[in-house]
Amino acid sequence: MTEGQASISEVLAHFVANTSWDDVAAQAHEAKRSILNFFATALGSSADPAVTMALATLAPFGGVPACAVIGREERLDPLGAAFVNAISANLLDFDDTHLETIIHPAAPVAAAVLALAETLGCSGRDVLTAFILGVDIECRIGSAVSPGHYARGWHITSTCGVFGAAAAAGKLLGLPAERVAHALGIAASQSAGLVENLPSAAKNVSVGNAARNGIFSALLAQSGYEAAPRAIEGPLGWARAMGDEPDLDRLTRGLGRDWEIASNTYKPYPAGIVFHSVIDACLKLRTKFPIEAVESVTVSGSPLLLARGDREVRNERDARVSIHHCAAIALLLGKADVAEFSQATVFRPDIAAFRRKVRAELDRALPDGASRVAIRLQSGQMLGETVIAARGSQSDPLSDGDLEAKLRAGLRQGGSSWDGERIISAVWRLDELADMSSLLRHSKPAAARSGAR
Repeated sequence: MTEGQASISEVLAHFVANTSWDDVAAQAHEAKRSILNFFATALGSSADPAVTMALATLAPFGGVPACAVIGREERLDPLGAAFVNAISANLLDFDDTHLETIIHPAAPVAAAVLALAETLGCSGRDVLTAFILGVDIECRIGSAVSPGHYARGWHITSTCGVFGAAAAAGKLLGLPAERVAHALGIAASQSAGLVENLPSAAKNVSVGNAARNGIFSALLAQSGYEAAPRAIEGPLGWARAMGDEPDLDRLTRGLGRDWEIASNTYKPYPAGIVFHSVIDACLKLRTKFPIEAVESVTVSGSPLLLARGDREVRNERDARVSIHHCAAIALLLGKADVAEFSQATVFRPDIAAFRRKVRAELDRALPDGASRVAIRLQSGQMLGETVIAARGSQSDPLSDGDLEAKLRAGLRQGGSSWDGERIISAVWRLDELADMSSLLRHSKPAAARSGAR
């Protein structure tokens, strides 16, 4: 980029500020699918101790409790609600996935958009427009620094999610392009999150921070704060500080034409996306032999699969990113739902013993997201299955009905009294809502609605 050319922040900000509902309307259905999945995952985690602890920590220090905490009766100020809802949406490793980057787009962006929209009384179309733009920005920035950024240990959903949340918040606030550019630059100084923390709730804290700090960046920009024009791509900017030389062309190629939301996918299993092919392969194999006849299991995959999943399993968070546990539950239990990754299942003696039969093997010929499972029986017979595109991928996507069922299951899992059918109906009609806060009002617990009559 030569002197006099617009910076990346300026180009992206102009795009955000000048894009209208008519420009994004064709992407609305996929955005609704992503938001529905966001509610499903947040509801499933709503009673988790990590969510309860975050609420208890924030409540004494928060502002006016104007915003819903999904699945719960408590309310928080907008920044606190964005933080907690992003945590709950990401907690079970069940959220949406942009496969090129392995970013989980909705958790940081939808959490920020819903909290701010409820505060401002925005329309459903405003929400969808801001959400689609935020997803586009976070995924484009993520693509420009992939794969080196993640390989260096940066948790890309957190580090890039803050840009998406800032862009979406700036759109809802009606900021002009100049102010959106400053919001993105301010967000660059608030980007953090470590892959090392994946097996702990500290990972989810950085996702929560991405949502909260994105709103905060936009509010600071609205108040007059400024950032360096090239805070993202400058010689000492975000991209070079946190990765290799950025692919600047990827940031803007097809801007306004090729939408990143169109590349989003949704998980059928609450585990890291690269383990889904392992589960699929094992589910296909398990009916072909008696389980007690298994001598050993070999799972082959890309360097990413082994780097993320060839690990000791010490708790349920480890299990969600474990090759060994995913293979064990699929082969032994024939399913991989939330219960199969719970603490109780993780420490079952038969599951722990079977995990010891599983070993991981590198196969550089297999692409990320693919795996091959080879089973050796005690008789010496070998059986195998290779899955290149897992269920839930763009080649085999979840249907709208699957996502609705996922939300209902999340509601049961979280034990919330929120009205799931109202949420489903409202999300599908999001572009018809004049005031976005009605979605969250309709979704309050039944007891609270009855008491208000």
